[in-house]
Amino acid sequence: MGCGKSSIGRKLSELLCCPLIDLDSHIEAETGRSIPEIFESDGESAFRRMEKAALEKVLSTSHGMMILSLGGGTVMTKECAEMVREKTICVYLRAGIDTLADHLEGETSSRPMLSPAKSPDSAQEEKAEGAILRERITALMAKRSSTYEGTAHHIIDIDGKQTDEIADDVRRAIRL
Repeated sequence: MGCGKSSIGRKLSELLCCPLIDLDSHIEAETGRSIPEIFESDGESAFRRMEKAALEKVLSTSHGMMILSLGGGTVMTKECAEMVREKTICVYLRAGIDTLADHLEGETSSRPMLSPAKSPDSAQEEKAEGAILRERITALMAKRSSTYEGTAHHIIDIDGKQTDEIADDVRRAIRL
């Protein structure tokens, strides 16, 4: 989340002349609801079930090369991580906390895993929004980074790089 998967995916799609499928957009199109709406009305566990079903469908019905952009929590579901590891060439776009915070600043309302709690405590209200965002990102990355690294076939560090450079790094890593 916040590493630039969408922009880098679009650039890779152009470079490699293949379609881009964004799994979150696919789920939104299938359900007619946004990801935040699904989280709000059905909860995270229901969303993760939808996500797993959507991933299975995309991987079983797509033919030929494609760029598949996954949500930040997709591979945190064991079955999804296994599918990704076995049926794709997975690239982890690794970013530092500062890079992620810079990219995600002002976007927390559209990111359910970063959204403020319904009833924030007074200590949180006193902190700067940027500090709260960094804390949430740090906590998520502490939970996720080892799974990301274990699922990925290639890890590309993106700090300080532009979209074109990252896309080219990915293309070279997967040797296309």
